[in-house]
Amino acid sequence: MRDNENDRVDGSRRTWLIATSVASGIGGVATVVPFVASFAPSEKARAAGAPVEVDISGLEAGTMMTVAWRGKPVWILKRTERMMADCKKADPELADPHSEHPFSMPLPDYCNNEYRSRAEHQNILVAVAVCTHLGCTPTPRFQEGPQANLPDDWPGGFLCPCHGSTYDLAGRVFKNKPAPQNLDIPRYMFTSPTRIVIGKDEKGEA
Repeated sequence: MRDNENDRVDGSRRTWLIATSVASGIGGVATVVPFVASFAPSEKARAAGAPVEVDISGLEAGTMMTVAWRGKPVWILKRTERMMADCKKADPELADPHSEHPFSMPLPDYCNNEYRSRAEHQNILVAVAVCTHLGCTPTPRFQEGPQANLPDDWPGGFLCPCHGSTYDLAGRVFKNKPAPQNLDIPRYMFTSPTRIVIGKDEKGEA
């Protein structure tokens, strides 16, 4: 008789243990699923890496605008004929005039020229405004000639306020400066004469 009672107790204990294990397993799965789902990129994160379309219809010659793309500032500069000439004037003083040593992204083939811009819109510079030294944002110094913190023969360009690196009006770094490379040129394309998409070109998204 006692043996039968022991069998019933053991059977009940096994049933309770199995039920508890199953419940724990389900609870574990329920806990893991939201945790794994949290690794999926948010809408905001996806948007941060998406191409950015910009209207430049109000951009006047000799001025620039700054937009955000992938959390970085990007300049769109509409150069004058004089500024274009200043790019050529700067060539002998540049560390990498032909952009043979890219920084964090390859130079698009269509920007592999002296102005680092598309041939059909040669006066428009699109450049990532992040100094290749320590990541500061350079400031525009478009005026030619002597001025504070710049050489007397300054051709116009950009000055990094952090450590003095200078770039010409095509975003190319001058010799003997802390910054080792030219500013990045992102992939971009014109969807109309006055609209630019940054982060995308004919080959797709960057």
